[in-house]
Amino acid sequence: MASGTIVTSGYHSVHGHTRVLAEHLADGARLVPGARVHLVEIRAEDVTAGRWHDAGVLALLGRSDAIVLGCPTLMGSVSAVFKAFMEAAFTPFTTQAWKDKLAGGFTMSASQSGDKLAVPQQLAVFAAQLGMQWIGVGDMPGNNWSGGDRDDVNRLGSWLGLMSQSHADRGAEDAGSRGDLVTAERYGERIAWLTQRWVNAVSYETPG
Repeated sequence: MASGTIVTSGYHSVHGHTRVLAEHLADGARLVPGARVHLVEIRAEDVTAGRWHDAGVLALLGRSDAIVLGCPTLMGSVSAVFKAFMEAAFTPFTTQAWKDKLAGGFTMSASQSGDKLAVPQQLAVFAAQLGMQWIGVGDMPGNNWSGGDRDDVNRLGSWLGLMSQSHADRGAEDAGSRGDLVTAERYGERIAWLTQRWVNAVSYETPG
């Protein structure tokens, strides 16, 4: 019998738009039988003198089989709060505590581009340094022809990680587009299914 798995999304959100994306991703992951899904917010209040710390969050991530990382794109980069969290992962880096966990990532910006490809690139490199295995988006691109629509799945044509766009003058209740949110759900479900496959396939002991 397949064993249960833990999928945790750690995200930072400034105005709530990225939080909505994280919530839809978690909804998709919860569709997978046996997946226990957690959402944890990386908060600015937990950053002191440029250093982030939350022992409870780190403990949960240490127990997780898959970790999905998310933050807004700000000035073409991960947010400062999320970068502080990434630097706090130096301990699991040195102990290789997250090695061979699965990983994925997502980001949100106000601009259609906003240079946000830089964020999943940063997140994927971060995961690689921790010895994690990266999962990309599996959907074909939408809204790339004359009959396309803003509500198409993967309308921004992103595969390295999930990308979404929200208008800067609208609140979190209008985060993304319907297509973006469906893409988030499908990405979360994909990650949860692949985590089940990864954990339950064959016996494997992570080398030191």
